[in-house]
Amino acid sequence: MDLHQFKTVSNFFVAGINYKKSDAAVRGQFAISSTQYSTILEKAALQGLNELFIVSTCNRTEIYGFAHCSHQLVELLCAETIGDAATFTKAAYIKNGEAAVQHLFSVGAGLDSQILGDYEIVGQLKTAVKFAKEHGFVGAFTERLINSVLQASKVIKNQTELSGGTVSVSFAAVQYIRTIITNPSTKNILLVGVGKIGRNTCKNLVDYLGTQNITLINRSPEKAVELADSLGLRFATIQNLETEIAVADVILVATNATTPTILKKHLEDKGEKLIIDLSIPYNVEAAAQALPNVQLVNVDELSKLKDETLKMREAEVPKAKRIIGEVMMEFEEWREMRQHVPLLRDLKVKLKELYAHPQYDNVTDCSKTRDLQIQRVLNETAGKIKEQNTRGCQYITALNGFISAKN
Repeated sequence: MDLHQFKTVSNFFVAGINYKKSDAAVRGQFAISSTQYSTILEKAALQGLNELFIVSTCNRTEIYGFAHCSHQLVELLCAETIGDAATFTKAAYIKNGEAAVQHLFSVGAGLDSQILGDYEIVGQLKTAVKFAKEHGFVGAFTERLINSVLQASKVIKNQTELSGGTVSVSFAAVQYIRTIITNPSTKNILLVGVGKIGRNTCKNLVDYLGTQNITLINRSPEKAVELADSLGLRFATIQNLETEIAVADVILVATNATTPTILKKHLEDKGEKLIIDLSIPYNVEAAAQALPNVQLVNVDELSKLKDETLKMREAEVPKAKRIIGEVMMEFEEWREMRQHVPLLRDLKVKLKELYAHPQYDNVTDCSKTRDLQIQRVLNETAGKIKEQNTRGCQYITALNGFISAKN
């Protein structure tokens, strides 16, 4: 298949699962690490695919890219995950063409987030695409599409109240603690994992609970030390995890480990514990929930919290969709014009050949003038194609006009 013909919008797919049709246990089977991401890209290259990226968060795993069919992307993804393609497909949504583009705009705007207007996805999108770009899997289409998505997201954030108030998974965790725990600032709080979600959660704990009675643990201790120093908190090493669990009243887990970090045995006979697991896959052993002294809450349960802020955000959805529509239209205009690049490139070559024809030996135009004239013809032709959508006719008209002018 010709590469230019292959990379048309109809061959652009997204295949994904998210919180709408799959719970965290299922989503955890398809979480993608950096190592898995690299392997998928290597295998994609062997299949002749060279433009795709993967978004893997606690709420979704999605693979976007040009492919011969959606099943090709699903197989690439699932070959490297715990879950299989059959399980993925059962809960998946698959879109191509304009629908896939529209979906990415909705994701980037926070319209498809588990908590409406949650913009943490923007940073996750940037990270996902950056990784793909570093491995040579971002072409002109993806580059322009992501830039357009980020542009729409920025306008929505600045011109609407879709992200008004303070609502995110990390903030929902703080809200939940305030609802369940009396005087939470007097409790011992343990936060395990200080990646992006962990850092946001930590800052919300400090800001909204008014407490510094927080201990941080991270597998890479330097990250915990840095965050603890900046906020005036305690830190401990992973080797002291059991000791810190024993004295904690509230435990928040935001790690990206593939197996549970906190086990049932860590919690037995250790007093009352409120545990909030923000990880995908879950990082608290399922058996721990059966303990009478443990109250365990996960990301799906947190995301069901509704308040006046969310109602306000819902009222802003039509505005956000209008902005997306405007930016999508600009992207579509760019895409349409890009389809004409091969024709314009060929026209440029043909014009240069005509200039070199012996018929024009007596023409004294310097090379700079020649280039300006050729560029003028190209610009005029591109404009007419855009207005009239008559590619072949404009090509012939441009050549005839050029020859007539020279004669």
